[in-house]
Parts: sequence; C-alpha cells; structure tokens
Amino acid sequence: QVQLLESGGGSVQAGGSLRLSCAASGGTFSSLAMGWFRQAPGKQREFVAAISWSGGSTGYADSVKGRFTISRDNAKNTVYLQVNSLKPEDTANYYCAADPSRYYSGPDYTNYHYWGQGTQVTVSS
Repeated sequence: QVQLLESGGGSVQAGGSLRLSCAASGGTFSSLAMGWFRQAPGKQREFVAAISWSGGSTGYADSVKGRFTISRDNAKNTVYLQVNSLKPEDTANYYCAADPSRYYSGPDYTNYHYWGQGTQVTVSS
C-alpha cells in the first residue's frame, strides 16, 4: 500500500510561486508513475502534470505549460511541482497520484491507484 502526503500549498498573490511536494511511502517509489491533479470547488478534477519512473518523460496540461514543472527525486521518494506565474484560476486543491503498473500514466486519472489528501493553493488577484 502506497501512502502519499502533499505539502507546500499556501496563499499567494498572482504572479507568485510555490513548490509543492509529495512524499511517498510504502512502495518502491522508483517504480511509480506519478501525476499531479487539481480540483477547484464546484469543478471536476483536472490533470496538471505527469512524470515517468525515471523522470525522462513528462507531460502537462495546456493551461500550465511553461509555468509549472514536475520533477522527482527517487532517492528522497518525492515528486515536486514547481508552480510559477500563478493566476487566480490556478486556485484549487492539488493532489498527487501514483500508478504502480505503468512507466508513464499521463492525464487519465483512472490510471492512478493511489492518491494523497491534497494541498490547497489559493491565488489572489
């Protein structure tokens, strides 16, 4: 059983930056495809970014390309999401997710077996 714990959320002004972290335990982290999703109140869960086992493959939602960067440190069992140039529409609860069965899982949330509790990002204008 894999446990995921997000951290790093907060309240920032538009244009600001945050670094979200997701620490994994209970599994072989280097064999987990990882992803970040977000959900705002009243809206559906939305794909943000994904990364493969090795970090060699990454993917992003069009809405965050050029502003967000996903990375991972397999020695620390942690995946990161650097979020820059934040906009009010980025306000949401950000979740990390893990898939133990694929090298890279992409934007389909049904591929992911394990989910964290989320970390809130609030961007004011």
